[in-house]
Amino acid sequence: METVLITGGTGLVGTALTALLLERGFRVIVLSRTPEQGENKQVQYARWNISTQQIDTAALQQADYIVHLAGAPVADKRWSASRKQEIIESRTQSSELLVKALMSTPNKVKKIISASATGIYGEYTDHIFTETDPAATDYLGTTTNAWEKSISEIQSLDKKLVIFRIGIALSRNGGALKEFYKPLKFGFATVMGSGDQYISWIHIHDLVRLFFNAIVNDKLEGVYNAVAPNPVTNKELVLSMAKAAKGKSFMTAYAPAAILKIALGEMSVEILKSVRVSSEKIQQTGFQFSYPTIDKAMEQLFPPR
Repeated sequence: METVLITGGTGLVGTALTALLLERGFRVIVLSRTPEQGENKQVQYARWNISTQQIDTAALQQADYIVHLAGAPVADKRWSASRKQEIIESRTQSSELLVKALMSTPNKVKKIISASATGIYGEYTDHIFTETDPAATDYLGTTTNAWEKSISEIQSLDKKLVIFRIGIALSRNGGALKEFYKPLKFGFATVMGSGDQYISWIHIHDLVRLFFNAIVNDKLEGVYNAVAPNPVTNKELVLSMAKAAKGKSFMTAYAPAAILKIALGEMSVEILKSVRVSSEKIQQTGFQFSYPTIDKAMEQLFPPR
């Protein structure tokens, strides 16, 4: 039985990936600041502390693969200066801890699969971003670029590295979809700004399948966009969700860009930004999406009652 060590294993993606790995016969160790609070009895929890750069080396020595998901949520709080610093340091310092630990501890790790984000790309409404496009120079672009560079040091240890640039992950258990759905509880499908801005998204089921595929497919290596093949506008996504969840029992409403800027501050830029990202590279490896269109994804997430 092979062992997968997961950082950020109690988050949205980590929880879903853990369930899939256990189902497929893998052993899972989750690194946590508070391992004594671990709830899944099928999982082993081990301690690490990013701020003090400490890690349970015994857990590291058991791992055949590492899935690196750790990082403070980007959209949970307003972007104050301290929050922005926390977002970047939680990513780069956790990567640096893994690299140092693997350098100094005898281990059998074959491959590291790391999360990244499509926030690395800029904004061009007529451009479809691929993995070869340069990083944007805005806050998320520079943050994500630093994140990728910090984990790329792994390659100096002659270990394989896969980086997934993840779009908006759609799940009923949390993330952006939960926020999109809140006004719908009151019958309003709320479009952000003009609604014309493109969103590159992925169903949580396909996302965890991508991570699993990176573990079992020895040939998979490098940077890949983790997005569905069909980006949609914010309006298309919201209306697709509303139709799947409410049928015709909703009204379309708009949250003006000016109001969003007041309410969210700098973070509103990311909500209003239009980014179309290509999935062609990962599809060329043979990966097939279970939910390639937004309507199929929403129909699964909001099944008929």
